[in-house]
Amino acid sequence: MSSQGDRDAAPGQLPKLDFSIFVMSIIGSAHVHLGDMPGPDGHSERNLDLAQQDIELLTLLEEKTKGNLTGEEERLLTQALDELRERLAEVSKET
Repeated sequence: MSSQGDRDAAPGQLPKLDFSIFVMSIIGSAHVHLGDMPGPDGHSERNLDLAQQDIELLTLLEEKTKGNLTGEEERLLTQALDELRERLAEVSKET
């Protein structure tokens, strides 16, 4: 995985893409769909179907990349899935 310094892009530049950045973008999307973060329009709105789809996408990545990830990438993916599944269960109980 890239070091933090590799991800710090100069103003106006996007960070270098790697597997962890890709996973973190899906994690961010899941948090938007769970209503934990505002979307691009600045509003928070829950969509549990899309949150579940984000979790399923991460699960698919976990299955398809098994044995091909660094330890850090594997921990990121596993921890994210555990936390998102728990959060989805919490939010589902609230609705």
